[in-house]
Amino acid sequence: MQAFVAGDGTLALETAAAVRSAAQAVDRLRSHGAEGRGLSAGALDVLARLGTATDDGLSIGELARAAGVSSRNITGLVDTLERDGLAQRVQDRRDRRSVRVRITPAGRDWLDAFRLPTQRAMSAVFQGFTEDELARFRDLCLRVVENQQRIEPYLNAARHDQPPTS
Repeated sequence: MQAFVAGDGTLALETAAAVRSAAQAVDRLRSHGAEGRGLSAGALDVLARLGTATDDGLSIGELARAAGVSSRNITGLVDTLERDGLAQRVQDRRDRRSVRVRITPAGRDWLDAFRLPTQRAMSAVFQGFTEDELARFRDLCLRVVENQQRIEPYLNAARHDQPPTS
Protein backbone atom coordinates (compact mmCIF):
# COMPACT_ATOMS: atom_id res chain seq x y z
CA MET A 1 0.00 0.00 0.00
CA GLN A 2 2.86 2.38 0.83
CA ALA A 3 4.18 2.26 -2.74
CA PHE A 4 0.77 3.34 -4.03
CA VAL A 5 0.31 6.50 -1.98
CA ALA A 6 2.29 9.63 -1.46
CA GLY A 7 3.06 10.10 2.21
CA ASP A 8 2.05 8.07 5.22
CA GLY A 9 -1.76 8.21 4.94
CA THR A 10 -2.64 4.66 3.98
CA LEU A 11 -5.38 4.00 6.54
CA ALA A 12 -8.21 5.23 4.27
CA LEU A 13 -6.90 3.11 1.38
CA GLU A 14 -6.46 0.09 3.62
CA THR A 15 -10.00 0.58 4.90
CA ALA A 16 -11.33 0.86 1.34
CA ALA A 17 -9.51 -2.35 0.41
CA ALA A 18 -10.98 -4.10 3.46
CA VAL A 19 -14.49 -2.89 2.63
CA ARG A 20 -14.07 -4.05 -0.96
CA SER A 21 -12.84 -7.48 0.18
CA ALA A 22 -15.73 -7.80 2.61
CA ALA A 23 -18.23 -6.76 -0.07
CA GLN A 24 -16.78 -9.31 -2.47
CA ALA A 25 -17.03 -12.03 0.19
CA VAL A 26 -20.69 -11.21 0.82
CA ASP A 27 -21.39 -11.04 -2.94
CA ARG A 28 -19.73 -14.43 -3.49
CA LEU A 29 -21.98 -16.00 -0.86
CA ARG A 30 -25.03 -14.28 -2.25
CA SER A 31 -24.15 -15.28 -5.82
CA HIS A 32 -23.52 -18.83 -4.68
CA GLY A 33 -27.05 -18.92 -3.29
CA ALA A 34 -28.42 -17.69 -6.62
CA GLU A 35 -26.44 -20.20 -8.68
CA GLY A 36 -28.53 -23.01 -10.01
CA ARG A 37 -31.46 -20.66 -9.86
CA GLY A 38 -30.40 -18.93 -13.06
CA LEU A 39 -30.05 -15.32 -11.89
CA SER A 40 -27.06 -13.04 -11.96
CA ALA A 41 -26.36 -10.78 -8.99
CA GLY A 42 -27.72 -7.83 -10.98
CA ALA A 43 -30.97 -9.61 -11.85
CA LEU A 44 -31.29 -10.71 -8.23
CA ASP A 45 -30.93 -7.10 -7.07
CA VAL A 46 -33.66 -5.97 -9.48
CA LEU A 47 -35.96 -8.80 -8.39
CA ALA A 48 -35.39 -7.95 -4.72
CA ARG A 49 -36.24 -4.29 -5.39
CA LEU A 50 -39.39 -5.33 -7.24
CA GLY A 51 -40.26 -7.58 -4.31
CA THR A 52 -40.48 -4.56 -2.01
CA ALA A 53 -42.24 -2.25 -4.49
CA THR A 54 -45.93 -1.39 -4.48
CA ASP A 55 -48.36 -3.18 -6.78
CA ASP A 56 -47.69 -0.44 -9.35
CA GLY A 57 -44.10 -1.70 -9.67
CA LEU A 58 -41.17 0.52 -10.60
CA SER A 59 -40.08 2.27 -13.77
CA ILE A 60 -36.86 1.34 -15.53
CA GLY A 61 -35.50 4.75 -14.50
CA GLU A 62 -36.37 4.19 -10.84
CA LEU A 63 -34.67 0.78 -10.91
CA ALA A 64 -31.59 2.26 -12.60
CA ARG A 65 -31.28 5.10 -10.08
CA ALA A 66 -31.72 2.72 -7.14
CA ALA A 67 -29.06 0.37 -8.49
CA GLY A 68 -26.73 3.14 -9.64
CA VAL A 69 -26.53 1.77 -13.19
CA SER A 70 -27.76 2.80 -16.62
CA SER A 71 -31.31 2.28 -17.86
CA ARG A 72 -29.85 0.13 -20.65
CA ASN A 73 -28.32 -2.19 -18.06
CA ILE A 74 -31.62 -2.47 -16.18
CA THR A 75 -33.52 -3.14 -19.41
CA GLY A 76 -31.35 -6.19 -20.05
CA LEU A 77 -31.86 -7.45 -16.51
CA VAL A 78 -35.63 -6.94 -16.77
CA ASP A 79 -35.58 -8.83 -20.10
CA THR A 80 -33.99 -11.78 -18.27
CA LEU A 81 -36.48 -11.64 -15.39
CA GLU A 82 -39.39 -11.37 -17.81
CA ARG A 83 -38.10 -14.28 -19.93
CA ASP A 84 -37.95 -16.39 -16.75
CA GLY A 85 -41.47 -15.36 -15.70
CA LEU A 86 -40.24 -13.59 -12.56
CA ALA A 87 -41.22 -10.05 -13.59
CA GLN A 88 -43.49 -8.40 -16.11
CA ARG A 89 -43.70 -5.07 -17.86
CA VAL A 90 -47.04 -3.31 -17.47
CA GLN A 91 -48.41 -0.05 -18.77
CA ASP A 92 -48.27 2.79 -16.25
CA ARG A 93 -51.81 3.54 -15.05
CA ARG A 94 -51.07 7.27 -14.83
CA ASP A 95 -49.09 7.67 -18.05
CA ARG A 96 -49.92 5.31 -20.89
CA ARG A 97 -46.63 6.16 -22.62
CA SER A 98 -44.64 4.76 -19.70
CA VAL A 99 -43.92 1.21 -18.71
CA ARG A 100 -43.45 -0.13 -15.21
CA VAL A 101 -42.04 -3.43 -14.03
CA ARG A 102 -43.74 -5.65 -11.46
CA ILE A 103 -42.75 -8.85 -9.76
CA THR A 104 -44.89 -11.88 -10.68
CA PRO A 105 -46.16 -14.56 -8.27
CA ALA A 106 -43.37 -16.82 -9.59
CA GLY A 107 -40.90 -14.04 -8.77
CA ARG A 108 -42.22 -13.86 -5.20
CA ASP A 109 -41.90 -17.64 -4.91
CA TRP A 110 -38.31 -17.43 -6.20
CA LEU A 111 -37.44 -14.80 -3.58
CA ASP A 112 -39.10 -16.84 -0.83
CA ALA A 113 -37.04 -19.92 -1.79
CA PHE A 114 -33.87 -17.81 -1.90
CA ARG A 115 -34.45 -15.97 1.39
CA LEU A 116 -33.88 -18.70 4.01
CA PRO A 117 -30.59 -20.08 2.60
CA THR A 118 -29.36 -16.52 2.16
CA GLN A 119 -30.25 -15.59 5.74
CA ARG A 120 -28.35 -18.66 6.94
CA ALA A 121 -25.30 -17.76 4.83
CA MET A 122 -25.28 -14.16 6.05
CA SER A 123 -25.63 -15.33 9.65
CA ALA A 124 -22.62 -17.58 9.12
CA VAL A 125 -20.47 -14.89 7.48
CA PHE A 126 -21.20 -12.47 10.32
CA GLN A 127 -20.78 -15.11 13.02
CA GLY A 128 -19.21 -13.71 16.18
CA PHE A 129 -20.50 -10.17 15.63
CA THR A 130 -22.80 -8.76 18.30
CA GLU A 131 -26.04 -7.03 17.31
CA ASP A 132 -24.47 -3.70 18.26
CA GLU A 133 -21.43 -4.40 16.07
CA LEU A 134 -23.63 -5.36 13.13
CA ALA A 135 -25.73 -2.22 13.53
CA ARG A 136 -22.61 -0.06 13.77
CA PHE A 137 -21.05 -1.76 10.74
CA ARG A 138 -24.25 -1.26 8.75
CA ASP A 139 -24.35 2.42 9.70
CA LEU A 140 -20.69 2.94 8.79
CA CYS A 141 -21.18 1.29 5.39
CA LEU A 142 -24.21 3.47 4.72
CA ARG A 143 -22.11 6.54 5.56
CA VAL A 144 -19.57 5.44 2.95
CA VAL A 145 -22.40 5.18 0.40
CA GLU A 146 -23.73 8.63 1.36
CA ASN A 147 -20.26 10.15 1.02
CA GLN A 148 -19.79 8.54 -2.38
CA GLN A 149 -23.16 9.86 -3.57
CA ARG A 150 -22.31 13.32 -2.24
CA ILE A 151 -18.97 13.59 -4.04
CA GLU A 152 -19.87 11.77 -7.26
CA PRO A 153 -21.33 14.86 -9.00
CA TYR A 154 -18.05 16.68 -8.36
CA LEU A 155 -16.02 13.77 -9.71
CA ASN A 156 -18.20 13.55 -12.82
CA ALA A 157 -18.02 17.32 -13.35
CA ALA A 158 -14.24 17.28 -13.00
CA ARG A 159 -14.06 14.48 -15.54
CA HIS A 160 -16.01 16.63 -18.01
CA ASP A 161 -14.47 19.94 -16.90
CA GLN A 162 -17.85 21.33 -15.83
CA PRO A 163 -19.21 22.55 -12.50
CA PRO A 164 -21.63 20.09 -10.83
CA THR A 165 -25.35 20.76 -11.05
CA SER A 166 -27.39 20.39 -7.89
